[in-house]
Amino acid sequence: MKVLILSEGNSPHTIKWVNALSNRGIKIHLISLTSFGSSKYSKSQNLTFEYMNISGELTNKTDGSYAKISYLKTIRRIRESIKIFKPDILHSHYASSYGLLGALTNFHPFIISAWGSDIYNFPRKSLLHKLLLQYNLKNADAILSTSKAMAVEISRYVKAKIHITPFGIDLEKFKPKKIKKPFDDESIVIGTVKTLEAHYGIEYLIHAFYLLKNRINNKNLRLLIVGTGSQEKYLKRLCMELNIQKDVQFTGFIDNKVIQDYHNMLDIAVYPSLNESFGVAVLESCACEKPVVVSDCPGFKEVVEDGKTGIIVPRKNTIKFVAAIEHLVTNEEMRMQLGENGRKMVERFYSLDDSVDKMMKIYNLFYH
Repeated sequence: MKVLILSEGNSPHTIKWVNALSNRGIKIHLISLTSFGSSKYSKSQNLTFEYMNISGELTNKTDGSYAKISYLKTIRRIRESIKIFKPDILHSHYASSYGLLGALTNFHPFIISAWGSDIYNFPRKSLLHKLLLQYNLKNADAILSTSKAMAVEISRYVKAKIHITPFGIDLEKFKPKKIKKPFDDESIVIGTVKTLEAHYGIEYLIHAFYLLKNRINNKNLRLLIVGTGSQEKYLKRLCMELNIQKDVQFTGFIDNKVIQDYHNMLDIAVYPSLNESFGVAVLESCACEKPVVVSDCPGFKEVVEDGKTGIIVPRKNTIKFVAAIEHLVTNEEMRMQLGENGRKMVERFYSLDDSVDKMMKIYNLFYH
């Protein structure tokens, strides 16, 4: 089977899907709008690459920016690549940009995988953005969603069957492991592994940590914020204003190759997002047997069982976050139990192998 994939080559999700599928014997040609290094990809002979030389500055613009109309100049090249590669299936990952490029090739069978902001943010930009998303989805022979929650959102724009294909977790990579903490070994490390953007609500975690430090004077509490993003300077300034900077560490950018080590540095993982389509980082923390405290976003509620694999609290409710984190700080046995339950849940429902099986079944619907 030959599949031509349109997706962002630097994305950890693309890397994971492409490597796993090529290792299953699928011959894949990956086309990315921007250049990317191939070192993170499998050395399989089933895998070839191509990129369109669109500047990273353009692709990093706000989702739905009209400047991205220049993407359309790549259509001719993509059609030529289709003629040369002769795929059995064309698969666009991300329903807006790559979805539009796939739809405009007029190649079938055509599959779209929705990832999150392409469904929750893009169509809300304007009527034109909404119509573009509907056009893309209506031209797809199959629509894939990472979660049931997002499938409900997709159904607002198209009447079609939505297949659920979660981002699977590599259980060999994400597992409990003794890692030296960035603070002293006696500290209890609270933290998060997220891009530092406003919709992930990191400021609520910082405020909760500040209040918790003042409530638990005898605890050696530390805060580890893993990742970078447009809010990094603001969040560092907030820590200084609250006078907690000595107890907080920002890691900056961390390569996905070693991100599992940072999950394992945490004693309690906190995800206060304002919206989420699916909790990949949450599941990675769970796979490392870390108890999680998450907001009540639909995507999180789908992957966390309240009181069994983690604690769910209302979005933007700093006081509730403080109470949940304090409960875990003062109860080591509960931390261990939630962590163990979380690992079992990921093994049962969200392993990478299981997700790839689901994708293969969908591909086989169209492979003759």
